[in-house]
Amino acid sequence: MIIGLTIILLLVLFLPFTRVVEKNLEVFLFIMGIASVLVSQVLDWNLTKEALIHPINITLAVLVAGLLFRWFQGPIEKGILATSKAMPYRLFIALFVIILGLLSSVITAIIAAIVLVAVISVLPMDRKSEIRLVVLACFAIGLGAALTPIGEPLSTIVVSKLNEDFFYLFKLIGKSVIPGVIIFGILAAFVIKSKEESEANKAGNEIAAGKAGSAGAAGNVTEEAEPEVESYTEIIVRSLKIYLFVMALTFLGAGFEPFIEKYLLGLSPDLLYWINMISAVLDNATLAAAEVSPAMDTPTIKAILMGLLISGGMLIPGNIPNIIAAGKLKITSLEYAKFAFPIGLIAMLVYFMVILFT
Repeated sequence: MIIGLTIILLLVLFLPFTRVVEKNLEVFLFIMGIASVLVSQVLDWNLTKEALIHPINITLAVLVAGLLFRWFQGPIEKGILATSKAMPYRLFIALFVIILGLLSSVITAIIAAIVLVAVISVLPMDRKSEIRLVVLACFAIGLGAALTPIGEPLSTIVVSKLNEDFFYLFKLIGKSVIPGVIIFGILAAFVIKSKEESEANKAGNEIAAGKAGSAGAAGNVTEEAEPEVESYTEIIVRSLKIYLFVMALTFLGAGFEPFIEKYLLGLSPDLLYWINMISAVLDNATLAAAEVSPAMDTPTIKAILMGLLISGGMLIPGNIPNIIAAGKLKITSLEYAKFAFPIGLIAMLVYFMVILFT
């Protein structure tokens, strides 16, 4: 069983970077999820029912948000652009990431991800800046949503399992999470290109490619393009993909529970912190449910949670906001990982030092 699960884990880690799997990621993860529960021999009606029901709320949220954005696209775009023009662009980016990250603990990580996609769809920026903003905002959302039990499934499970009050996680990890959200916002302000830079680069690229044959043609480059309206079919297909994705993660989490219980529980907090990097591809709520116990002391629980929360932003399957944003903006696993994985490793190192010396 352990050999089989190890092989599945390696496949889930590396095959999404291949072109064939990338184009069919949801189906691939679903197959891997089914394989994991069959290898672990945990597939039964209760798990099947959970896998069928669990994705419904997330799917409906994505579907409704997609429809609302389609219906009110004009006013939304005008409001976002007006706000971005009313202040320095880099300040707008920083505040957007910070506020969205902190608000995610109240509006949930799912809604925060949908807002992120709506804003990025409107702001003029090049592809690299778009990917970087998605990554940094998803890190901020993943951290911020854990401050309350309503922000994301991980926080709900931990508070329920420990039988604690609403503000338990805020008191436990707030001093670590809030500065992290702020740092991701400040970092976004430095790595995201301004509108002027993006438009200048676009004009230069079009001139170099021979798309603008004169100064007058070049001058038209900065004119706003007609906004693209998403079709109902695209909205429905994306929602169904999210449903299949979450179902796959539910099966993967259940399939790997025996592996976690046998080899991870009982390890030192420092070691668990690093091992929890597997939450980059597995549902961190499942890992939290398996690892966190009322018998643990506060530093141990904190170390486990921080390892799960940070590494959840390193790859697309690691967190629902990553999945939603990458799916809507057509960001590939490789594009996401190239920026997110190094950022996540640096954050893991920084937080590990903080945990060691505090």
